[in-house]
Amino acid sequence: MPVQRRRRPSLTDRLAGLASTTSAGRRAGGLRASLAARRVTLRWSNLFGVVAAACVAVLFVTGFVLMFVYAPTSDRVVYDGPYAPLAGVEMSKALQSTLAISFELPGGLLLRQAHHWAALLLPAALMLQLAVSFFTGAFRRPRRLSWVLLFGLLIVALVGGWSGYALPDDMLSGTGLRIVEGIVLGIPVVGTWLSWLLFGGEFPGRIIEHLYPIHIAVVPVLLLVLYAARARLAYRERPLRSAGEEPSVGLPVWPHVALRAGGLLTIVAGVIVLVSATVTISPIWLYGPSSPGDASAGSQPDWYTGFLDGALRLVPPGWEVEWLGRTWTLAILVPLIVVGLFLAAVAVYPFIEEWLSGDTAEHHLLDRPRNAPTRTGLGVAGIVFYGALWGAGSADLVATHFHLSVEAVVHAYQAAVLLGPIVAFVVTRRVCLALERKDRDILLHGYETGRIVRLPGGEYVEVHGAVEAHERYRLAGPVEAHPFEARPRPDGRLRLADRLRARASRFFFEDRLTPLPGPGAEATGALPGGDDDVDDGRMDDSTRERMPAQEAAVAR
Repeated sequence: MPVQRRRRPSLTDRLAGLASTTSAGRRAGGLRASLAARRVTLRWSNLFGVVAAACVAVLFVTGFVLMFVYAPTSDRVVYDGPYAPLAGVEMSKALQSTLAISFELPGGLLLRQAHHWAALLLPAALMLQLAVSFFTGAFRRPRRLSWVLLFGLLIVALVGGWSGYALPDDMLSGTGLRIVEGIVLGIPVVGTWLSWLLFGGEFPGRIIEHLYPIHIAVVPVLLLVLYAARARLAYRERPLRSAGEEPSVGLPVWPHVALRAGGLLTIVAGVIVLVSATVTISPIWLYGPSSPGDASAGSQPDWYTGFLDGALRLVPPGWEVEWLGRTWTLAILVPLIVVGLFLAAVAVYPFIEEWLSGDTAEHHLLDRPRNAPTRTGLGVAGIVFYGALWGAGSADLVATHFHLSVEAVVHAYQAAVLLGPIVAFVVTRRVCLALERKDRDILLHGYETGRIVRLPGGEYVEVHGAVEAHERYRLAGPVEAHPFEARPRPDGRLRLADRLRARASRFFFEDRLTPLPGPGAEATGALPGGDDDVDDGRMDDSTRERMPAQEAAVAR
């Protein structure tokens, strides 16, 4: 007769039991239970966050390995490595070590190119995250700080990419550093001091030694801190949902969403490695060593800093004035101020919109971009402005490839920077309003079925189908909003700030359709009356969140 033996616990079971008795283990168990009870809806826009995380993971792994081989010094040596065309050429130890990584370290070229490709992809993923958050209104309370942290991640990624761009000390990076030196020197009063501080003396100075700590210490630490802060905020806040979605709908964060995100992260990392193994980037051996007296013809910055270069190229010539005994180079100051104001506006936009609207309520439902025409128009205008500056960074290449004069190309980009955002804003807002009216027509009269019937009187009409319940919530249109109204002070006067705020608020909310009624609508999906019949019903976020449960009660 077989004897039943008690199964001995495995090593992992024993370790799990031991960990559960510690305070850290109990906290981890509580966190896992909380994540298992938390449900989120899968959206394609969530992929951008996973792509950004994959880029950061690749950057950290490859950068950690490269750190032990790269020599961050500008000391001069004579190259005697295996790349024959540069044999006997004097260069810095930084470039010599980078060539050694590319040609002598097994897998070194793959590591360096994977590092570079990940650095190029990271800003793109962060910009797309910002765009999705902006157009869906995900930046509103209580997520304003999360927006600022995401913008901070983008700035840190740009700083990390720029500092790494200069470390190989080849001719291309040297040309970029020479441009940076000219920009810094063009700043009045403090330009010379800032240049001396950055470069450590006359160009090129000790710029490699100054940028290296930023690239390997400051940027990674800031990335980790900002990501940890965003993760903590995301854990504390309720998951964002679209109108009509039940809180119980979706997948648990643990383990379903976490495993999906981990799988996508692995796929993205694999694609980066595959591209790095098949597509050459930054062939420094073709550029040669950096030389303070030379410049690389047709040099282009990495794509994420192209808008800065384009802003400098669009300034008309001769923009200099003499004032207070100094030369003020407007050709440098104006682009710096314009770009700085643009970036500052992006960073503080959630606070600007809240100030204009006076809306201090918490929002956990995503907007459809068409239901916020002014915000969507501003977003498209900003994209056009950025795109025009970015394209202007390659104005010389556009002229040579299409056989055009450089002056004509620059004038075209100047017009695009000045007029493009205005045209984009007007067109986008009108398109959003047209789409809103189309949704309203569907909501009021139902979908077109294509069935044509003849009435007893001989008239032919098309039969419209009823709109399903969940679709009604999605098509419900904008929520109720009231522009800020300036009120006089006790002495009967209006403050200038209040008048300006009222005008800006009216501009932000003008041309909005009247919100449709919410829970009081008929269950058939066809709402009575036209635009004049719906003024008495208003919907806010809290009403929309209750609508699915109310509809279920009506169905029962």
